[in-house]
Amino acid sequence: MVTFAVRPSTTLRPLKTLTKSSIVAIIPARYASSRLPGKMLVDLAGKPMIEHVYRRAASVLELDAVIVATDDDRIINTVLAFGGHAERTRLTHRSGTERVAEVAARLPCAIIVNIQGDEPLIEPSMIREALATIRSEPSVQMCTLRRQITDPAELVNPSIVKVVVDSREDALYFSRQKIPHSVSEVEPIVYKHIGLYVYRRRFLLELATLPPMPLETVESLEQLRVLEHGFTIRTVETKSDSFGVDTPEDVERVRRSLAEGVRT
Repeated sequence: MVTFAVRPSTTLRPLKTLTKSSIVAIIPARYASSRLPGKMLVDLAGKPMIEHVYRRAASVLELDAVIVATDDDRIINTVLAFGGHAERTRLTHRSGTERVAEVAARLPCAIIVNIQGDEPLIEPSMIREALATIRSEPSVQMCTLRRQITDPAELVNPSIVKVVVDSREDALYFSRQKIPHSVSEVEPIVYKHIGLYVYRRRFLLELATLPPMPLETVESLEQLRVLEHGFTIRTVETKSDSFGVDTPEDVERVRRSLAEGVRT
């Protein structure tokens, strides 16, 4: 294990001594993105993208720690420069979940929040909403967020993942296609999946050992692995929104949002 020292900061809380009951946010951050290499460090209103994500997470008082998990020195050095906390991970991880699980395995904690490093507009309230559910319901091992789609363009956008849920709000299926499909003139409510995950530590470590599954491979959606192996994912409806940065156009969209006064 390699842990990196934290520079003094007047704006970020110091790292607490963790215990078996602690709640930790881990931000997986890979430099070698296939569609937008180096996106974690792209400048957004004078700060690297990873700093926007980190500071929004750090404002959630329910979290005992926020840690960036990365295999790249450039990201590590950037995080340390703004006063954050980073841990090195292996180069061989196939997914962000595996990267988060590697760091979680080293930590004494009860709950892990997986916050995507490429969502600089994530609202702290969304983290709180997901946390509230898993903290209040002992049977829930993993939960995530969903939001009703109101923009028709999102219904046909394969980059916007959709989710359908049962009466308990557990996910039935995730897809890049519009689900459910209506055979009548009545348009069903369609939910966008927002990829923020909260896990109980023991479940996350088990999840990271599970092999990929056919539906996961077809849809290219890692969360389907959970369902295909017979586990459940509780979803929490939110009114807030966020989106991942995958293209130069997404970068410009975030810059416009920040220029218009979206809080950071």
